[in-house]
Amino acid sequence: MSKVKYDFDYLDYLESEAIHILREVAGQFERPALLFSGGKDSITLVHLALKAFRPGKFPFPLVHIDTGHNFPEVLQFRDALVNRIEERLIVRKVEDTIQQKNLEPPKGKLASRNFLQAYTLLDTIEEFEFDACIGGARRDEEKARAKERIFSVRNEFGEWDPRLQRPELWNIYNGKIHKGENVRVFPISNWTELDVWHYILRENIQLPAIYYAHTRKCLVYEGQLVAVSPHIQIDPDDVIVEKSVRFRTVGDMNCTAAIESQAHTTEEIIQEILQSKISERGATRIDDKFSEAAMEDRKKAGYF
Repeated sequence: MSKVKYDFDYLDYLESEAIHILREVAGQFERPALLFSGGKDSITLVHLALKAFRPGKFPFPLVHIDTGHNFPEVLQFRDALVNRIEERLIVRKVEDTIQQKNLEPPKGKLASRNFLQAYTLLDTIEEFEFDACIGGARRDEEKARAKERIFSVRNEFGEWDPRLQRPELWNIYNGKIHKGENVRVFPISNWTELDVWHYILRENIQLPAIYYAHTRKCLVYEGQLVAVSPHIQIDPDDVIVEKSVRFRTVGDMNCTAAIESQAHTTEEIIQEILQSKISERGATRIDDKFSEAAMEDRKKAGYF
């Protein structure tokens, strides 16, 4: 019998692993969903899902938990992408959760609703009885995300307990859960930020324009550049600058900082990241700086 030679490179292995995980979700769960923010990681997940399931339809809807403080460019891109691939998009709004649960809206200079997303997400999981939610989190982003397994079980209240994680041997993923429990699945957990950008370059994946250098008015806040928008409070002594910036990650406009950049192409962004000594979230996410365990605390409460 002749031997077949497989000439896989590193990106091929990552892609193959992610597609395997997506198909495992389709095979093991009855009502999965793909959490879609319109950022580069969830757009990469959609691209991988197209490879995993076309010419058929996705075995899950896309779900966006909308805080109401999103970048308009990202929402426009989200809707255009969903229309192009003709898949189902479910949008649930944090604003509605605030009204329904009589929650206290955040106040202050950068009033982020990011932590309130957990309430809306858990309500959405209950509404549609999702038993698995696919997310674009990566281990290299932040230390709490580095702790979490690819199949991460949440209890009936949506809570994550890092001490009760299941072992994952090779490519064996255990999706067995009790009624009411939920699994968060992270197919690109083993990817780095650079892997994602190399894959975006190789696959010619289109992204929202805010990922590339553009001129924008920003508030200088504790050394970071926050996009000027109706969602932040501008005081008379604030410093507003106009610079060439781009965003390494996508979140609320009031908790996602820009970086100064002249990178107008994917190749230039890769070179920029190679020279950076600060992680993606460390450089840009103001909400991760609230405490040493900010992300882990949000995850324990049901966050993505």
